[in-house]
Amino acid sequence: MDCIPIFESALKASRELNNHGIETINRVLLALADRTVENIHRILAENEKDLALMDKVDPRYDRLQLTSSRLKNIASDIRNVAGLESPLGRISYEYKKSNGLRIKKIAVPFGVIGIIYEARPNVTFDVFSLCIKSGNACILKGGSDAFNSNTAIVRLIKDTLKECGVNENVISLLPAGREEASQLLNARGYVDLIIPRGSQNLIDHVRQNSTIPVIETGAGICHTYFDEYGDSEKGRAVINNAKTRRVSVCNALDCLIIHESRLDDLGYIAGLCSNSKVIIYADEKAYKALEGKYPGELLMKADKNSYGTEFLDYKMAVKTVSSFEEALEHIDRYSSRHSEAIITENRERQEYFCKVTDAAAVYVNTSTAFTDGAEFGLGAEIGISTQKMHARGPMALEALTTTKWVIEGDGQTRP
Repeated sequence: MDCIPIFESALKASRELNNHGIETINRVLLALADRTVENIHRILAENEKDLALMDKVDPRYDRLQLTSSRLKNIASDIRNVAGLESPLGRISYEYKKSNGLRIKKIAVPFGVIGIIYEARPNVTFDVFSLCIKSGNACILKGGSDAFNSNTAIVRLIKDTLKECGVNENVISLLPAGREEASQLLNARGYVDLIIPRGSQNLIDHVRQNSTIPVIETGAGICHTYFDEYGDSEKGRAVINNAKTRRVSVCNALDCLIIHESRLDDLGYIAGLCSNSKVIIYADEKAYKALEGKYPGELLMKADKNSYGTEFLDYKMAVKTVSSFEEALEHIDRYSSRHSEAIITENRERQEYFCKVTDAAAVYVNTSTAFTDGAEFGLGAEIGISTQKMHARGPMALEALTTTKWVIEGDGQTRP
């Protein structure tokens, strides 16, 4: 399929969007929230078509699945976005020269944002609500696994846009083919930014093949280090929450690192995970410490593939270290720079860990599950950026804007 007409329509719609006031944008969002709740059964029927084609044991199944409760929560999130302050027009720098020139730096939309993502239809709602609130049109390239769900959701959004008098091409959904993805990655002159959301393989593919600037989000290989000065009660609760709260998300725990002096506590610290049937891949020392204290059918010996793996499943690696420095080295080697945590009562180690650990979010004595735009008070997010340019961590409205310099004068000329 030739996608150029879609790109042209999105570019035109993005320019028209700047002519609408924030009142119109908020009206669109509130109407969409209502329409989503009113059409729950319709959306779920299309989602069931997608679910029927996926094995329930596939880690992506939970990400793909929509429920009445999840859709109501999505509607609530959309209303929250409507209530957020618009970042557009925000002045980050202002200067008046002696000759009377007034110079200021203001926040403006990127224009058209392309999103490539896998089996997560909730992303369709998230992306649209944040893009339109920040003045951007969006072109979506979802995976084939969620095509029926995404099609139904985009149709709902387009109907809402038309109802509110806004160009429906503010959002576009491309067919689920590789050729269409390639066209999007090379749509220079039409698309201003690409954001991939999904596996490391997807992110790597987008980064290597895009001729458009990319912000990397999504892949999370998350560690929690239980230090020799760690509190076992805190560790037990935090590790269980980080691993089992929702295994299919990027902030879920993948590797527990433990100081060898605390191996006698490992069975207790990891014990709650057995209630969720978490399979542990333990190194030799950890394996011996867990024998007889963790269900044998859930205890495996680690191999070279156990570390540096984003499981997205009820699986967790355990690594034993002999020092604080060794723990830091292990994290630095295998981290995806997403979310990393330490459990320790030693204040100096807390501060040093936060200073030297290279990740978008660094935690002390709490769960990596909190890496989320809403949890950080940002209202919502379009993804978790794991890079350092422009945006890092939860990307909310401000991260979807760039800047423009505006210079006002009264006939001044430069000598």
